Amino acid sequence: MSDDQTQQHDDCMQRFIDLANEMKDEGVPINVVSWSLMTASGIYSTYSVTGNSGGLNPSGIDKVVDAYKQNLTNIQALKEAEDEQTKASN
Repeated sequence: MSDDQTQQHDDCMQRFIDLANEMKDEGVPINVVSWSLMTASGIYSTYSVTGNSGGLNPSGIDKVVDAYKQNLTNIQALKEAEDEQTKASN
């Protein structure tokens, strides 16, 4: 990803988080917000690969699942590193 795309990614991600927090603040339960975001992401992931007229085949589903898994693994590693930095500075 180019630096410009990385910045776009970060900006888009923050907009989704801000919207999710707005929904939470309006009284929508966090688990409902989370699952709704996941569903929307799945729909948009399918659209990004197949357009409006198709669906993912089983290998396509596996590729999306693997991408989600890798992303979650990266997020957890970042969170662990942040926790370690916090502990080290206290």
